[in-house]
Amino acid sequence: MPRLPLTDAEDLVRRSLAAAGAAPAMAEATARTLVAAEAQGQAGHGLSRVPQYAAFLRNGRADGRAEPAVVAERGGAALVDARHGLAYPALDLAVAEAERRARAHGVAFLGITNSHHSGAMGLPVVTLAAVGLVALAFTNSPAAMPVPGGRRPLLGTNPVAAAFPRRHGDPLVVDLALSEVARGKIMVAAKEGREIPLGWAIDAQGRPTTDPDAALSGAMLAMGGVKGALLALVVELLCCALTGAAFGFEADSFFVDEGNRPRLGQAILAVDPAALAGREVFLDRMETLVAAMLADQGVRLPGTRRAALTESAAREGLSVPDALHAKLLDLAGT
Repeated sequence: MPRLPLTDAEDLVRRSLAAAGAAPAMAEATARTLVAAEAQGQAGHGLSRVPQYAAFLRNGRADGRAEPAVVAERGGAALVDARHGLAYPALDLAVAEAERRARAHGVAFLGITNSHHSGAMGLPVVTLAAVGLVALAFTNSPAAMPVPGGRRPLLGTNPVAAAFPRRHGDPLVVDLALSEVARGKIMVAAKEGREIPLGWAIDAQGRPTTDPDAALSGAMLAMGGVKGALLALVVELLCCALTGAAFGFEADSFFVDEGNRPRLGQAILAVDPAALAGREVFLDRMETLVAAMLADQGVRLPGTRRAALTESAAREGLSVPDALHAKLLDLAGT
């Protein structure tokens, strides 16, 4: 299994995406984000996505030449149109606009429309926390979960991320999807012929199931039951109703290469603590809570593991499975 320095990994991803039709800016933004996700231990949103993205670029599910732009704005609110490209250039633009508008207005809300798979949503909020802003980010995704009382997939797993800066040390970062488990775990169980626990999914008739094949033809369940499903509904409305983006049930699955342009939505909320109780009060309150949390032995602050993995990857590089490395070399034409 080869070990690649982060710069080499970014270069390989960039060349793979460029060969599939991504413009330089899109290839650069995507490579930087995928490598960052891989470095913090989120392999499902890292290098493994490159072959999928390359296929989407080649078959037209993503426009490699798209250039995102702000298409509507008023004060602290603005809408970014990703123009059917890969999501990362639009996210970069939204983060920059969120910082600028939060400084000017105290709070900013950036919506993104006509977007795509956006991977690890903890990354944009960490970028904003690094400049002292509290940030939340949301995205919808192709339908995987039913609404409460329903049986057919209507809502995506709809990740939510938040980051809170601290006076010293890494920010507190929460990054989670709203399904009980990742769909990938059900796919692995099906491949291995294992049952899944009750509560993970329902079959096509809406019945609880332990059969992973029945689950894959049915729907995943939200974490926390009805409460989780309603949170997923909130994310769907924030990301789509406000932005004009497609709902999850209108976007074809990412688990197949062919399909429509997903037109997904994202939303970023940024708050400048200086606009409320003040930056120093906010930081003092943060440390009071952190100290109380750490007073219990065994507590790990959210985000610390990923920060430690990122530091390790910066020193030691990334271990890339042989098959994936060979695929990336092939895509890059190396």
